[in-house]
Amino acid sequence: MNLAQSVLAVNDDLPIKTNLPVHSGKVRSVYWLTAEDSSRLIRDKGYDVAEDTPLAIMVISDRISAFDCVWHGENGLNGVPGKGAALNAISNHWFKLFKENGLADSHILDIPHPFVWIVQKAKPVMIEAIARQYITGSMWRSYEKGEREFCGITLPEGLTKDQKLDQILITPSTKGILKGIPNVPEADDANISNADIVNNYSSFNFKSIEDVSLYQTLLKDGFSLITDELAKIGQIFIDTKFEFGYVKDSQQQEKLIYMDEVGTPDSSRIWDGEAYRNGKVVENSKEGFRQVLLNYFPDADILLNKNRMDERNALARNNSLPTSVLMDVSKTYLNIAEKITGTKLILSNNPKQEIIDILRESYDLIV
Repeated sequence: MNLAQSVLAVNDDLPIKTNLPVHSGKVRSVYWLTAEDSSRLIRDKGYDVAEDTPLAIMVISDRISAFDCVWHGENGLNGVPGKGAALNAISNHWFKLFKENGLADSHILDIPHPFVWIVQKAKPVMIEAIARQYITGSMWRSYEKGEREFCGITLPEGLTKDQKLDQILITPSTKGILKGIPNVPEADDANISNADIVNNYSSFNFKSIEDVSLYQTLLKDGFSLITDELAKIGQIFIDTKFEFGYVKDSQQQEKLIYMDEVGTPDSSRIWDGEAYRNGKVVENSKEGFRQVLLNYFPDADILLNKNRMDERNALARNNSLPTSVLMDVSKTYLNIAEKITGTKLILSNNPKQEIIDILRESYDLIV
């Protein structure tokens, strides 16, 4: 098997029927279906959404991003084998458990292929909902420099690196650049407090003040559920990012749902429990890859300093990482996915053709 060919690195060139430009993010590409195809699928597949809801095909890739850049390897290896399938499998698992435990639905309506979701259009809440159970990463770096207040929460003196906190901390940031909100910087990923959200809830797209409490409940309950499930397989849930949005069901009832992905190695830190109890941190998430990058390049400040984005982009563009680095990431993602789901992932030699075939045969969505 040709390793480079087995990786789905380019996912915005599929012949899916759409009359809008394909939106391609760092990892996923989104194909908005025509109004005709959306209503046909809603009717034929019985999706529980309003009949005029726009639908999209969301295709994940095997690309890997870190420090806001996409990285590549030697010999045309432009992604991590198995990464896309692992991310989707983990998210599918958690979304299903959330629904079964009465938390909330997700934006996913159908899963035609391990790389593909059929999703409903949602109005996003403009918050990166971040929750933490341990002090590490950027929070530790700031704490070490003397910062004690994070998103309106004051941490006590005397904490140590990687220590468990007394409670789950919610430390939200802005999703995109929001303008005209008092005390909120006009910048992406700007830290905000709960008071900022409560005082300006409609500016963040919340429908009501009560939904601010609901989002916090869904964040904490989702975090706790994943924490408990990971503990059963000897893993520790350290921190994560959730996203939320609004959709309408078939009865035109509006509801707050989970969006994007949840509890994955891309959006969360997951540590090996036994290693942590023995005083060592073993990452089962993308944080391990970030640490490799910080050690690989002589000037780590380029990766940590947002004022050096031009240099950072050049690093990612001009440096092919060793194949062994990307294969180590592949092993991490596949191992944690198989532990969480309890299922072995079967990887495809040609995922792109599989996607085209199934979307043509079962959904009539190929040009």
